[in-house]
Amino acid sequence: MNPRRGLVATIVAASVPMFLVALNNLVVNTALPEMSKDLDANLNDLQWVVNSFVLAFAGLQLTAAALGDRLGRRKVFVGGLVVFVVASAACAMAETTELLIAARVVQGIGAAAVFPLSLTMLAASVPPRRRNLAVGLWGAVSGTAVAIGPLVGGAVTEGLNWQWIFWVNVPIGLIAIGLIYWALGESRGAGKGLDLLGMLLGGGAVTVAVWAIVEAEARGWSSPEILGAFVAAALLLVLFVAWERRTPDPLLPLTFYRSRPFVLSNLVSLAMYFGVFGSIFLLVQYLQGPLGYSPLEAGVRTLPWTLMPMFLAPVAGLLTSRVGGGPLMALGLTLQAGALLWIGMLAEPGRGYTALIPAMVVAGIGMGLTFAPNSATVLGSVRDDEHGKASGANSTLREVGGALGIAVLATVFQQSGGVVGPDPAAGPDAFFDGLVPALYVGAAVVAAGALAGALIPREKRVSGPTATAADTPTAAGVTEPLSSGAIGPLADTARREADPTRA
Repeated sequence: MNPRRGLVATIVAASVPMFLVALNNLVVNTALPEMSKDLDANLNDLQWVVNSFVLAFAGLQLTAAALGDRLGRRKVFVGGLVVFVVASAACAMAETTELLIAARVVQGIGAAAVFPLSLTMLAASVPPRRRNLAVGLWGAVSGTAVAIGPLVGGAVTEGLNWQWIFWVNVPIGLIAIGLIYWALGESRGAGKGLDLLGMLLGGGAVTVAVWAIVEAEARGWSSPEILGAFVAAALLLVLFVAWERRTPDPLLPLTFYRSRPFVLSNLVSLAMYFGVFGSIFLLVQYLQGPLGYSPLEAGVRTLPWTLMPMFLAPVAGLLTSRVGGGPLMALGLTLQAGALLWIGMLAEPGRGYTALIPAMVVAGIGMGLTFAPNSATVLGSVRDDEHGKASGANSTLREVGGALGIAVLATVFQQSGGVVGPDPAAGPDAFFDGLVPALYVGAAVVAAGALAGALIPREKRVSGPTATAADTPTAAGVTEPLSSGAIGPLADTARREADPTRA
């Protein structure tokens, strides 16, 4: 961290670009009806306005993290932000759905460079003793983007027009570029080369898998196109793993998966985003359907859930150093699973919004207790110079989990008889026939994530002087191979002890 800039400036410079990216992952949904009118777009076009961004964003995060390690993280971070800003302007000026979808692809490419490198650069720019606090505040910013995405989309669309959900990225992005150069220094990973084949195979596997997931609900999970896509994704993944075992500078070191904290924390991410994105998607349909709220009114009414991480994430970041990330993640996902069950039990015709508020608050508390410990534990399970690759792997899995949650819970909703919108033939209970089982499936997946969090091992106390970022890693005594909350030199030592062949 630049001592003249301070912790707050460092966190703001790293977090604002991430906030823009996370916001644009959600803000478009509430503007889709207006886009349909202006661009004469059909339902398939509107789906691709959303999915084109998701595909590029999910498929390229590992590649972007690797480019940052090799070429310079700040350089790639700023480059991704520039691409994102230019593409946002192109989205705002698009006069056809084809141009809008193309611009959204480019926007997703820029976002893929911003999101994982945001956390990596933050971790590299603050001293280890403040890192968990910084990650907690970063998590609060991320949670705020999730919270206000639907709200901003509804407010901007109703108050101005849908183009402004993209125009607003331009001035904020340009200001953020100046902040980055002012507050953040350059850093690189340890790799000497670029794993080009790994980028192709890994990015292809993720992109094909996410395409199959987002298209499965519409085409059918057993359709030839979807089954073929899943087979192709699995084949690409096998080839990717085989190549990563051989190459000297892997895109994703397979040694990461010898670490219980890394593996289990990523399973926590997958489960949490499955439950959060899938359930909030259905909750918004509940608020706008049976409860009859407008998009803006529905966005406001999700705030008891989605605002809680803004307050809880910094506290959870501080607690990670004291109690470890695993117990906090286990508690957070237990609360979230319980809240989904609670909402499922409350959901019935005639039930008003007010009855849902306590369960939504509990779900939000669960999210807030999970965000920061999850990121801190992922980073703490690898060496400092591997933070970029670890962050890229984790954020990629988050996107996969979110897409999978929406697709699976929407499928459960429909297969259980759920109907969105008025349908006299289906009867007044049709929406709830699908909503309740879908929420229960989401709760079961989140509960499995809570179990994964509970199995993350705690770190051992370090004997001797406190390590700093400049210490020789082998000077600290760590008796357990990997840590659930330590970041930096302790994790470096643990990894070298677990695998002496690593430099």
